[in-house]
Amino acid sequence: MAFKSTNPFNNKVEAEFDEHSENYVQSAVERADGAFHTWSKESFSYRSKLFKSLSKYLKDNKEHLASLMTLEMGKIASEGVSEVEKCAWVCEYYADNAEKFLKDELLETDASKAFISYEPLGCILAVMPWNFPLWQVFRFAAPTLMAGNTGVLKHASNVPQCSQAIEKAFIESGFPVGVFQSLLIGSDKVEALIDDDRIKAITLTGSEIAGSKVAEAAGRNIKTSVLELGGSDPFIVLSEADLEKTARTAAKARMINCGQSCIAAKRFVVVERIYEEFLAKFVAYMKTYQPADPSLTTTNCGPMASKKFADDLLKQVEESVENGAEVVLGGQRVEGEGAFFQPTILANVRPGQPAYGEEMFGPVASVIKVKDMEEAIKVANDSRFGLGGSVWSEDKDQALEVARKVETGAMFINSMVASDPRLPFGGIKKSGYGRELSHLGIREFVNKKTIVID
Repeated sequence: MAFKSTNPFNNKVEAEFDEHSENYVQSAVERADGAFHTWSKESFSYRSKLFKSLSKYLKDNKEHLASLMTLEMGKIASEGVSEVEKCAWVCEYYADNAEKFLKDELLETDASKAFISYEPLGCILAVMPWNFPLWQVFRFAAPTLMAGNTGVLKHASNVPQCSQAIEKAFIESGFPVGVFQSLLIGSDKVEALIDDDRIKAITLTGSEIAGSKVAEAAGRNIKTSVLELGGSDPFIVLSEADLEKTARTAAKARMINCGQSCIAAKRFVVVERIYEEFLAKFVAYMKTYQPADPSLTTTNCGPMASKKFADDLLKQVEESVENGAEVVLGGQRVEGEGAFFQPTILANVRPGQPAYGEEMFGPVASVIKVKDMEEAIKVANDSRFGLGGSVWSEDKDQALEVARKVETGAMFINSMVASDPRLPFGGIKKSGYGRELSHLGIREFVNKKTIVID
């Protein structure tokens, strides 16, 4: 198959790349396996210096790398630059903290000494998505490689230039051959890689369907896997909320990356006492997002990543409306060659509608009216997903009570959900398992070896 860079702004194919051959793939895995035996024995200080160099490379080349994301998946220029800067941050974070996170952990026992030794596993396969083409990769690579593993990347097929640019960043920063490599291969080649004994563990960020297939293959091979899948994050607005701040942040939380984020706010659960006032303010802020050329620094809303994704979203909206949802704002594709979709708000969202039960991966907000806090919690938990969520109230005790009762991997109080190298990231239910980032993330792909000295 050919890998195409298709610009979602104008639907123009900018470049094409051949799929890597089976011989190339086998050679890459062999290089990764061989490199592990040297890389795993290097000191933390040596690996840290390389990641500091990589961070500098990313900062020095942030405009170029951001432009590749704009070209291949439509990310607006300002968000692209911020994404590259965040990648530099995660490199620095693990360069500074990996040794501390993985130092021997002493245990109190009857033995003269007992401790946990954290030791790398080998070559780790990463299957990554297109929506954050750099960040998703670097938040895997920084902890995984700093722990002493090597990495092989199978990136999304619509971002081949981003995939190659990431490998180049490692090479230009001085990493040894085989420590990190990108493969241009289709999803049909992933299972064979998981079956390969040289691949020791797998991480995937992607759809529920893809995650299920990877988990099945990993389980059959008795290999560790980490899955970060879909989300339908609740944004809970209680009567004690600061409505101006809440509505402004609600629009931002829904429109980040044109709504194509697993942790974007998607279901806006609002108590009836302040429902109308919040909705009016929310509509006003959503109207400030105007679809335009993503390469311009003034643009705050770009296209979706492809026309197919925009068409699929439109079908979800139309089916929701057919089943009783009300279009308060937008609701249509934008005419033209680009993959644009109008910023949209749906009200009267109820069970049985895609807007209620499915992940709406684009600039569509589902607003759900509830009687009180208890019903808000019930609605928030009425989802097969459990990635993140937020609750808005000036009564911090009330907000904390809600946060503890909502079934997600993370809850934010009076701020939008965001990933941060210092915070564990991951979900429950159909949103996956395992954690990325923080000290928990770097311990996913290590052998937690118990050593006892009598």
